[in-house]
Amino acid sequence: MKILVVGGGGREHAIAAALSRNSETEIYSVMARKNPGIARIARKICVTHETDLARITAFAEETGITHAVIGPEAPLEAGVVDVLTAAGVACVGPTRMAARIETDKAFCRDLMTHHHIGGNPAYRVFHDTAEAIAFVKDHDGDLAIKPIGLTGGKGVRIMGEQVDLAGAIDYIQQIKGEVVFEERLIGEEFTLQAFVDGFHIVPMPLVQDHKRAFEGDTGPNTGGMGSYSMPDHMLPFVSRKDHTAALSIMASVVAAMAKEGYPYKGILYGQFMNTAEGPKVIEFNARFGDPEAMNVLTLLCSDMTKVITGITEGTLSASNVAFECAATVCKYLVPEGYPAAPKTGRPLVFGDNGDAILYYANVDERDGRFFTLTSRTLAFVGKADTLAKAEHIAEQAASAIKGSVHHRRDIGTQTLLDQRIAHMKELR
Repeated sequence: MKILVVGGGGREHAIAAALSRNSETEIYSVMARKNPGIARIARKICVTHETDLARITAFAEETGITHAVIGPEAPLEAGVVDVLTAAGVACVGPTRMAARIETDKAFCRDLMTHHHIGGNPAYRVFHDTAEAIAFVKDHDGDLAIKPIGLTGGKGVRIMGEQVDLAGAIDYIQQIKGEVVFEERLIGEEFTLQAFVDGFHIVPMPLVQDHKRAFEGDTGPNTGGMGSYSMPDHMLPFVSRKDHTAALSIMASVVAAMAKEGYPYKGILYGQFMNTAEGPKVIEFNARFGDPEAMNVLTLLCSDMTKVITGITEGTLSASNVAFECAATVCKYLVPEGYPAAPKTGRPLVFGDNGDAILYYANVDERDGRFFTLTSRTLAFVGKADTLAKAEHIAEQAASAIKGSVHHRRDIGTQTLLDQRIAHMKELR
């Protein structure tokens, strides 16, 4: 099989690394900027914008690509799966219409309402700035304010936490009233990802991501500063009943998409808030999370090539998907000033990675030296039989990097986990 990986971040490096475990699989890559980790795995790379559909299709035809895995959301929204499928390439990723589960938040909420799917928070959709502002002024209570379209995981503003009424109005004006208002959910977030072949759904281990830039969950939202998973593939503040409910919601969404005429194939990412009443849907993504992909793909025991075949051929089965029973902790190094004003072009000096697994992200390699760019730079994943050991492995490797970068030292620590457990107990 010749498999094309579209995208050049840490998530895509993890995808390529998982595929490379099968020595008979040939890996090719399209990415906007050369990722050193992917470049070392791939037979051939094409550096072009990830929404340049004509160039991507031409590259696939030139190299005889049989399958493609789409990493980021932007090419999905642009319709990369539609054009590659038309060119005879079997894709792990939804069509442009099916990708609306992520790219159009109003579509997602309306789909759940129409099909009576649980876990849908109260919401209102607006397309007019004045009407949206009037609603906020008259609403009693805090809201989550979400642009209808893509925001790279950074577009949500929570009233009462990140913005007051004046800040909410200013934000609504910035996004020109194209907004979904949702009830503010109180609880603990968790991520459930699943492989989907259009009808069958196979879940992956639960992960918790940390979006805030600084320790103690403070600072602005980012694309994700790191994440962790537990040896039993659960999280201690998510019960089996909660897990079953979340997976049922995702299965219902897949069934609803099929009924609507948009069968969903690829990776479905469910971000949930575990509330006093059970899991509520924060959002769905139409691809692997970043960094959560690095946790689950590091644990994947199965042949990723066979998983891809099952997805594309509609023969996906849980019996062919297995994950190692180990804990993982992923810590992202980011440039100083990230996300508001990242310092670019700063040299990095590598230390001893120890047993950590390194995934390259947004980093520039020149003559064997590495420099920061505008986004998350490097990710280290520790894997061990306990969370504490996995955290120690990731922390040692991340701390060994010298340069104008920083990371959150608290991700994966028992202290932070205990806070999550205590918070859930307070709510229930």
